[in-house]
Amino acid sequence: MYKGKQIGVVVTAYDEAAFVGRVIETVPDFVDRIYAIDDRSPDESWDVIQRVADQLNEEADDETADSELAVADGGDGRRVVPIRHEENHGYGAAVKTGYRRAAEDGIDVVAVMNGDGQMDPAILDRIIDPVVTGEADYAKGNRLLSAEDRADMSTFRFVGNAMLTGLSKFASGYWSIGDPQNGYTAISREAIEELDLESITDQYGFLNHLLTHLNVAGCRVADVPMSAVYGDEESSIKYVPFVRFVSLLLLRSFCWRLKTRYVVRSFNPAVVYYAAGTAGLAGGAAGVLGSAARAIDGNDGFTAGLASFVAGLLGLVSLGTAIRLDAEANEDLEVPCADATEQERRDGADGDRDERAPARSEPR
Repeated sequence: MYKGKQIGVVVTAYDEAAFVGRVIETVPDFVDRIYAIDDRSPDESWDVIQRVADQLNEEADDETADSELAVADGGDGRRVVPIRHEENHGYGAAVKTGYRRAAEDGIDVVAVMNGDGQMDPAILDRIIDPVVTGEADYAKGNRLLSAEDRADMSTFRFVGNAMLTGLSKFASGYWSIGDPQNGYTAISREAIEELDLESITDQYGFLNHLLTHLNVAGCRVADVPMSAVYGDEESSIKYVPFVRFVSLLLLRSFCWRLKTRYVVRSFNPAVVYYAAGTAGLAGGAAGVLGSAARAIDGNDGFTAGLASFVAGLLGLVSLGTAIRLDAEANEDLEVPCADATEQERRDGADGDRDERAPARSEPR
């Protein structure tokens, strides 16, 4: 229990036998239930999950055993619920399995901590606070807000993340939200029940796709500052197919969001400006290239080139107008984030520290 709310944590694992046990062991004591989801790992992740789950469940105190949680697993009151997919479905599928199970169990706020050990359990309270207090329906970590936070992030990771952040802003409509690949998140049970989880991808683009669906559902989203943490784990992502898949996913998400929110539900001129901007930029670019080709062949391409430049400029202005209108329409869905110092001050002043025990700092 944390500030009067039941808290659940979904721990996802695929080929994380070396890390997932420690992740489960170091989840803070204020968490009521842990859903450890193995996405049919080929390594020993499932064995580790079962072993740690058995140990922690045996050590559960009477307070946990007598919890008033709605138990969907047969009424045994386990703190750690191990779940294994029969087939590998992807990261998003693992998270959705945990979401569904937590919602069935009546958990109020559900956080996600990946099994690779990159998410510091000591700041879990900071991640869930915006949702627990009702300020947001969904909160996520952001490692890009300060140079200090991203100090351990490689240039390659930073550039890739910055590019995906820009694309995700267009797709999701959350123009002040960054670091969309950050999987350290928290969501309310009401938001889970509002979402159509089946329509959200099961693959690694899940986090980006989820943001778009949250926007269409009218959910408020908060960014929480956190530092990048990398250890000895190796990413299973193949970056070239990942970038290709996520880029196409974001394009489809962008078009779906505009159609649903600005055409079907109610009209917003942003959709017209987006269309005009896209046409102007595409036509202008094609015209400039054609004019250059004619000039190389010795023909007059100046007039056509000038017209193409004007078309491109008008397209750029239209695109800027569309972004402004889009941002204004979504402003109420973006929760301003407090810096870490302010968050710690608020935590110390709220008088609820007695409801939660310190996080375990050492593995069992």
